[in-house]
Amino acid sequence: MFLICIIFAFSSFWEKVNMFLIPCPFKYLTGYDCPGCGFQRALIALIKGDFQESFQLYPPIVPLLLTFIISLSANYWWGARSKGLVNSLAIIAGSIVIISYVIKLAVPHSH
Repeated sequence: MFLICIIFAFSSFWEKVNMFLIPCPFKYLTGYDCPGCGFQRALIALIKGDFQESFQLYPPIVPLLLTFIISLSANYWWGARSKGLVNSLAIIAGSIVIISYVIKLAVPHSH
């Protein structure tokens, strides 16, 4: 019974967390999405287990998170020897962000 109460409380928390998202200053000033717009909502969807919604909100979310986790781990275990791996992952993830952003700008979508 206690576990069920915790699960319901946790799911209720993730439903209300949208009220506390940080607004995008770039979008506020220009009216256009920035290359990172959608990351927060996609992360919340990913945490809730909704992978399809997460990908629709921000396709680079998984590559960015993997890059972050792998880079931190590699830096911890191998230190300076991991620089090549970390740089390669950053270039790949950055390329995915840029490609996703260009597609977002080129293809009209509804919010």
